[in-house]
Amino acid sequence: MTIAAISGGRDVVSVGADMPVREVVALLTQHRIGAVPVLVDNRVAGIFSERDVVHALVEVGAAVLDMAVGERMSSPVVTVPPSGSILGALSLMTQRRIRHLPVVEGDTLVGFVSIGDLVKHRIDGIEAEANAMRAYIQQA
Repeated sequence: MTIAAISGGRDVVSVGADMPVREVVALLTQHRIGAVPVLVDNRVAGIFSERDVVHALVEVGAAVLDMAVGERMSSPVVTVPPSGSILGALSLMTQRRIRHLPVVEGDTLVGFVSIGDLVKHRIDGIEAEANAMRAYIQQA
């Protein structure tokens, strides 16, 4: 199973690097999401997450809310192609200790996945397999 199977069909909330952190935090809250890709010239330049907010508040204080998100984003960004495997993405996220991956084809952002999305997909697959095995055993 590939990343494209779970990343497609949803609009990706993204922001420009010049957007104030305050507005990005409001966007995260409004959409109930933990991170957004940050775009510069329509290319993914970084990610801004809840972790970035916390670190910035500790390092800079409340003044960070008026800074441009591009100054506080995590960069360079780690991405995956739509053709990448779900297990490969999970492994990458575990090794790099990250929770969000932009899905990029060429230079174009085509999706965004969280570790929660990937784990849910894996659990759903395991549950479906277990149910099929139970049904098979009951029919035998």
